[in-house]
Parts: sequence; structure tokens; C-alpha cells
Amino acid sequence: MSVQLSDLKRDILNGIETTSIYELAVCSPIECADSLSARLKNKIFFKREDLQPVFSFKIRGAFHKLNLLSANQRQKGVITASAGNHAQGVALGSRELGIKALIIMPVTTPEIKVQAVKTLGAEVVLHGDNYDDALKLSLRLAEEEGYEFIHPFDDPDVIAGQGTIAKEIISQMGDTIEAIFVAVGGGGLLAGIVTYIKELYPKIKVIGIESEESSCLKAAMKAGKRVVLDSVGIFADGVAVKQIGKLPFELIKDQVDEVITVSIDEICAAIKDIYDENRTIQEPAGALGVAGMKKYLQSNPVENKKFVVVNCGANMNFDRLQHIAERTEIGAKREMLLSVGIPEVPGAFLRFCESLGNLMVTEFNYRYANVENAQVFVGVGFPHGESNRSELLDQLVRRGYVVEDMSDNDVAKLHVRHMVGGRVSSQIENERLYRFQFPERPGALVDFLKHMDPMWNISLFHYRNHGSAYGRVLVGMQVPEGDRALFESFLVKTGYDYFDETENVAYKRFLKPI
Repeated sequence: MSVQLSDLKRDILNGIETTSIYELAVCSPIECADSLSARLKNKIFFKREDLQPVFSFKIRGAFHKLNLLSANQRQKGVITASAGNHAQGVALGSRELGIKALIIMPVTTPEIKVQAVKTLGAEVVLHGDNYDDALKLSLRLAEEEGYEFIHPFDDPDVIAGQGTIAKEIISQMGDTIEAIFVAVGGGGLLAGIVTYIKELYPKIKVIGIESEESSCLKAAMKAGKRVVLDSVGIFADGVAVKQIGKLPFELIKDQVDEVITVSIDEICAAIKDIYDENRTIQEPAGALGVAGMKKYLQSNPVENKKFVVVNCGANMNFDRLQHIAERTEIGAKREMLLSVGIPEVPGAFLRFCESLGNLMVTEFNYRYANVENAQVFVGVGFPHGESNRSELLDQLVRRGYVVEDMSDNDVAKLHVRHMVGGRVSSQIENERLYRFQFPERPGALVDFLKHMDPMWNISLFHYRNHGSAYGRVLVGMQVPEGDRALFESFLVKTGYDYFDETENVAYKRFLKPI
């Protein structure tokens, strides 16, 4: 394998040096993030791949691959599967070269991305609920119809196209960089960058950043081989991949310096950091690098070093911004969500607010529950990002309050904060609480409801559209003890990802029948 890997690296490096992508792609600028640099006491630079013609680095790999096709391959046309950025790169590159392009996209793909691909001249077929469904159809059609398949990451030519970013970084910054931070989905971008850097500038660190919800590279590194994740979260949909690519993993595993995972809240905070710097909004996958860089510096406190972050994409759906804004302050450690028990007496709310001192209340949710105690859901803001969260909790406990930190509780953040309205009486018996995810396509909510068997009463229901590919539903159902096995079978048959939240503290404090 070492000889084959050596040949692979040589081919990728040769592709980086000889590519013709600049007939369409641009050499993206590098900008110093002045505010972030001052805050983190290092020089932070953004590689602005969001300024490519399709607002993403994906044009590089797609166009490099297309440029290398023979006349016969171009004549037959190309096909790919994608839910967004790669699709746009293939569509634009194909239009430039006069190649027929067929793009298979999941039915769950937001309309803005579907229209963008159509506008670029490609034919679009909507199929399946996810990338894997679209991929299977595209591979079958490639075999049956003779199309050339353009893989989004598991192809040496695509990897070489993405690796041109590394060459540009060195030409723009020199070799005095401490580290480069790169988002990871299927691994094509990281594989291209790490191959170029480690072959020519091995002292520069290359660090991969994954979403905690789709950390297929970290799982593979731990296992020593590629693994398939049971499920992936879809908040950072641009990197929501269940398995790292075969070729990327071979290139990455012995060369990458570190792999860091980041949470949804940390990604949201990074989106705001980037917006504060240059007034642009990255998609979640595009902000992974900044989120990971901040986390790296928390564990590796250095000063006056140069760090480059690849801001790799800005194809954001506008209707996701509210959800992101809700999570930003928590991710930046500037807000806490608390469940607090206070006496049900006049003036109790005032006394609680006074106990917060100079901190501000960002939200307060309450409804009368009983004559003795009130349970409130409260947001507390730390205007300057102070990290005295534990001090606040200790202070409230000393004053006699029963407090629970809800800042990391997804049920609380996604659902309960919008539902606080008082707990109901014990007339609702045998209630169990489940959180579901289902593909967000036209009619999806109706389809979901049809799966809810009428033999069990729905006692609680909350749904919010977050502008992503999947809907999130919180459901309470009355399930007698004797029906438990049958109910478990029913959950599996729905085909939806589900999570038992019956023991969740947010449910117990705000929603569970008394």
C-alpha cells in the first residue's frame, strides 16, 4: 500500500501544480480577522472560499475533474449525487465546458439549492430522503446510461482540485503558519490540503474539524479503519457523512496532526464570530474551522502565532438564521439556560432577578403550577462572555434556589423553552416522551402523524421547522405498562430516528404530569 499511496500523493501534487481550475475558480483572498485575533491573542486569518462563484470550495475539485475528462466522456455527460455545494460546482463546471450534467438530489433538499443547480443549467432529479438514497440512484444511472460519475470526495482528481487551496495559502502567507484548520465531511478537502502541506511544509500543523453529530473521521482514527456511523446529525448538512472516503482516509490518517469535534452551539457561535468580522454568514459546515480553532486554543494556550481557517462555504438557507441565533450566545458561553424553583409568592421573581446582580435576564418562561412553588425557565446573559457560570450556580444554591443548568439539554433548547405553560394534572397517566427526527419534505409532517398509531393517545406534541433537511418533533404518548414491548416495536417500524426523553430533567420539571 505504501507504494500505491506514494503514487497517489505524487498524482495529487502534480494535479495541484498543473490544474486549469482558474479558468473558472478564483484564488480566494486571505483576510485577517482583527477582532478575533485580538480576543484570542493570535493572528487569525480566514481563507475566503465562500467567495468562489458557487460560494463554496467545491467548484475546485469538480472543475478539475471535469477538465480532465476525455472527449468521449464529455460527450456521454456526467452525473453526481449531492444536496448542495458539490451539485452547484458540477453544474457550473459542466456549463462552462459544454457538458450535459444530471444531478440527483434528495427530496429533502431546500428549494433554494435545487433552483440554484437548475439555473446553472443542470438537469435535476429529486430522489430519496438523504444523500445515500440519491447516491444509489446516480450510480445505477451511471452504469445503465454511461454517464461519467463525479464523486464529491472519493476521487484523486477531486482531491487535487481541493488541494489547490493549500498552495494558495502558502503563496499568500508563506511558511510561518502555525496551523491550518479544515472542515471534514467525506474528507476530500482535508486530504488535498494535508497532502500538499505535509509533503512540502511538514512543520505546519493541519487540523481537521468535524461536527460532533457526524464525526466519521474521528471514529475511523480511533478504530484504525473506516467505520459507518449508525446515524448522523444534519445541522451541519454540508459535512453530514456517515463514512469517511476511502482515498481521503488513506491520505489523512498518518498525516493529520489532530481531529477536533465541535458542538452545534459552538458552530453557531463561530457563525456569529465570522459575521462580526466581515458581515458575511457562513453555512454551518463553513464555520467548522473557526469553531475548531477556538476549541484548539482553549486546550493549547499560545500567543502571537499565525493560524489559517478555511471558511469553506456560505450556502445558508435564510430560514435557519433564527435557530442559529438562538444557539449562538450559549455556544459562545455568553448565556445560560436555567431551570429554577422559586417560591410562589408575590415579589419572588423580583428577588430572583436581584440575586443575579449585574447579569441580565435574556428570557423568562413561567406559568402557575401550584400554590407553593413555581418552576421557571430562565436565560441569563453574560455580556462580556465571563466564564463565572459555576459561581452563579453556587450563588443561587446558597440563596436557597433549586437550580439545574439546561444549557446542554437539547430537549430544553429545541422544544421546552417554547412550550412552558404549566404542568397538567395526573389525569394523564403512563405518559412517555420521545424526540423524533424525520425528513423535512412536502407532506412529511402529515406522513409522520399517519405513523402515530391511534391505539395510543398523543398527550403532548411540539414541532418546529428549523429550516434544515430534518424536522424535529417532541411527542408525549400514553403507553400502558403492558403495551411497552408493542410500543417499542412500533417505534422501530416508523423508520424515524427517535430518542427516549422520559427521564429528561427538562421534561420532569416543566412538562411531566404532576
